[in-house]
Amino acid sequence: MRPPLVTATLLLAAGSAAAQATPAATPGAPQAHVIVAMPANIQWVAAPPVLPPGAKVALLEGDPSQPGPFTMRIWLPDGYRIPPHVHPGNERVTVVSGTFQVGMGNTFDESRLADLPTGTYAALAPGTAHFARAKGETVVQLNNVGPWALNYVNPADDPRNAPHN
Repeated sequence: MRPPLVTATLLLAAGSAAAQATPAATPGAPQAHVIVAMPANIQWVAAPPVLPPGAKVALLEGDPSQPGPFTMRIWLPDGYRIPPHVHPGNERVTVVSGTFQVGMGNTFDESRLADLPTGTYAALAPGTAHFARAKGETVVQLNNVGPWALNYVNPADDPRNAPHN
């Protein structure tokens, strides 16, 4: 179950994205497409606590906490690390900018990181243990089907388990 703060954060981002929606069709005509968020209007908020501090997210469409499709971008500062984790559903990632480094396995091993440059698309099957790091400021886009979850291989890596100051 997603903590209320995470859902509220993602829904806040969703509301901001929805406010930017611009229908392209005239009333009564079949809708050809909708522009959800122009780059300058994307609303970035602090990432939910399931991710280590320092990342930002922008929810472009849908609700990752609910069943159904969603699109979310994640901004990562240079050197940002995501410890080994799995997802219960498919993970579909496109690198929008920067270089996203990904390695497979249950332990973070820098020698196993592969550079995924801007424009790369990656898809991981449910339960595939992997870890990641940003090389330079990096933005990745997730196009997945919810509910989305991130489960750390080592519970001690989960930022939600960190002592609060």
